[in-house]
Amino acid sequence: MKFFRSKQQASACDKMTLSQARPGRLFRVKALEGTCCSRLRQMGFCEAMEVRKLSDGQNMLCTLCGTKLALNRKLADQILVTPA
Repeated sequence: MKFFRSKQQASACDKMTLSQARPGRLFRVKALEGTCCSRLRQMGFCEAMEVRKLSDGQNMLCTLCGTKLALNRKLADQILVTPA
């Protein structure tokens, strides 16, 4: 039996922080929320960009526009993503 979710329920469930996301997958940045947003934007993060999380841990490795970046958990907690 299949269960169907409304679009509103699906979007609420699919949104997570980059630190919660599973490594090895591609995600789309939905929002930047927090005190470090200006620093994140300087590093290239902005809404609608695609980011691939490569590793997990206290410091996370990800790729954005072909560039590898290491982020600490504090920064990754301020990046809201959904699966791409």
